[in-house]
Formats: sequence, structure tokens, C-alpha cells
Amino acid sequence: MSAALDAVPSMIDRIRHDLVGLKMPRALEALDHIVRRLEHGELSALEAIDILLSEELTLRENSRIKTALRMGRLATIKTLAGFDFSFQPSLDRDRIFTLAQLGFVERHEAAHFLGPPGTGKSHLAIALGVEAVKAGKSVYFCTLADLIAALSRAEREGRLQERIRFFCRPSLLIVDEIGYLPVIAGGGNLFFQLVNARYEKGAMILTSNRG
Repeated sequence: MSAALDAVPSMIDRIRHDLVGLKMPRALEALDHIVRRLEHGELSALEAIDILLSEELTLRENSRIKTALRMGRLATIKTLAGFDFSFQPSLDRDRIFTLAQLGFVERHEAAHFLGPPGTGKSHLAIALGVEAVKAGKSVYFCTLADLIAALSRAEREGRLQERIRFFCRPSLLIVDEIGYLPVIAGGGNLFFQLVNARYEKGAMILTSNRG
């Protein structure tokens, strides 16, 4: 009996060592608590394994989402849960939640949010972008002004096609604030080239204060 008891700490030490080697910090952090629950009969062995793996998976998924949001320039996080639909009674709530199922991303379609300033267009666009990131889709967010500035600079430097390919990589490209600022000379043509390059290859969300 004594030998069996002595073996338990040794086994836990080996598990800790393995969790470090597998780079599972959240599982390592939760291990002692889960072992105590096992000892008290609160968990079965399978439940303990399930909780341990779920803790680690949740940490990794949160880290993935955080990184993807940063890479997609979705610094200001908006959610559908945080949108006040009562403020926009004319908005079709069901249609928005249908978009949140991301079928339009799979079909490489474009969604347009049109309306006056302050009606929540950017909020909805970002919220759909967040849903896409959670679903494992690549997303990139920018204003039209920033997009055209980047394309214009690339054109001057002889890297236009390279930059267009960059903006074609995300599964979902969100272009905000179309029509808010005057477009520089040649900007409309540059934007058209990008839209043409993404046509039937990647989805887009466009927001504008113009019809």
C-alpha cells in the first residue's frame, strides 16, 4: 500500500513534466485542483481528462481569436449581442443573424450596409467580422481611405499586384466608411481592381453613408 501511495506523487510529477513538454500551460495550472477533485470522488477519471483538455483548448482558442482579431485590425471589438436593435427598428434582425451564420462568406458574396452616420453600420460589420474569426475565417478590416492609400502607395512603388494579392487573402474583407471622404484621383480605379480581383473568390462587407 505504501509503495502505491508513493507512486502517486511520482506519477503527478511525470504528468506535470509532460504537460510542460506539450506546452499546455492551462492544463498544468489546473492539474492540482482536478487531482484534488478526483481524490474527493467528485470526478471520474474520464471527467478529469475531459476538463483538463477543455481548459487547455479554451485557452488556445481564446489566444487564436485574440491574435486573429489583432492581425485583422479588429482592435475595437463589437458584438451582435451588444447591438441595440431597438434603436434601429427598421433593421431586419433575422437577416443580420442569418448573415452571422456566415453563408455569404462561404459563397464569396458581398454584404452592403447603407445608411446615415450613427446608425450602427460599422458596429454590425465588425460584429460579423468577429463571428467570422471565431469560426476560423481570416478577416481584415480597413476604411476605404486607408485601403486606397495603401493601394496608391503600392502602385507608385511598382507593387500594386502584390498589394492586391495581400487584400485578396482574407476570407472576409471589411471596407468601412465608403463615401465619407473624397477619393483621391485614380482611387476609384484602384478599388475597382481589388473588387474585381476578389470577385467570386472572397467575401466582402462594405459600409457606406450613400445609396
